[in-house]
Amino acid sequence: MLQNATIKDYLMLHFIVVIWGFTAILGLLISIPSVEIVFYRTLLASGFLGLVFLVKKQKVRLSQQELGKVIGTGFLISLHWILFFWAARVSTASVCLAGMATTSLWTAFIEPMVNKSKIKWFEILLGMMVISGLYVVFSFEGGYWLGLSMAVASALIAAIFTVINGRLTKRHSPYVLTFYEMLGACIFSVLFMPFYAAFFTEGVGLQLIPQGWDWFWLFLLGGVCTVYAFSVSVELMRRLTAFAINLTVNLEPVYGIVLAVLIFGEKEQMTPGFYLGTLIILISVLLYPVFNYFNRRRQAKRVLGV
Repeated sequence: MLQNATIKDYLMLHFIVVIWGFTAILGLLISIPSVEIVFYRTLLASGFLGLVFLVKKQKVRLSQQELGKVIGTGFLISLHWILFFWAARVSTASVCLAGMATTSLWTAFIEPMVNKSKIKWFEILLGMMVISGLYVVFSFEGGYWLGLSMAVASALIAAIFTVINGRLTKRHSPYVLTFYEMLGACIFSVLFMPFYAAFFTEGVGLQLIPQGWDWFWLFLLGGVCTVYAFSVSVELMRRLTAFAINLTVNLEPVYGIVLAVLIFGEKEQMTPGFYLGTLIILISVLLYPVFNYFNRRRQAKRVLGV
């Protein structure tokens, strides 16, 4: 049963979403490339959580079968973040976040497939809206097609591991899952490095030595944007409904794009067509939980015979 939520809880939720929206900007502030960023982010995040478990003397054992599933999910998370930061590098933070805005709608299609349930009519409608929004963005910002494509692919992978995590969290502690998933993500980034160095670095090779402010930004990314934000979001779930949380999280691209424009200025200034396409995507994303809420109410009335 949910406890009574306060205004402070809602403000904290928005603060967490702002932090998540800041991650694409951190990807641009850190000088090392995307694969190296993911390596350090996941290494620091798993290290922080491991230290907490050690201090609290908390057991984190999983069966071999379950451990394999969680580590495998970590591989997907790693690939998602690599594409996410890479998309921001080859385009802009705004373009990257516009593509990531499709995550919740990808989830709306993937979840019924996994759970073998029917896709709802409004999910098809909203999916078509997202496609039209992406078409508008591509039409006006053709020079950023690679970054937007990578961001959409990253969003698709995010939807897949979100659905997987929805099942895993029913059996295991979210904190234990996060620890092993960050560990798995770190392992994947290490395994990917030789292939990445051979084909994507143009002969430069890996850049594993952070420069200047990089360590500060990396600790901010691993500690605040990953461990802290996740921990607080889980704690807020005790008092806020899933509807309220999902609706607010959908604002992440909005906060991220606003922050990107404020921090990077003219570099993030896009054409009116970009903002029109992004607005179409965001409207569809914000409409999804509204349609879903009323659809559930209608189904509940049918069951009760009202």
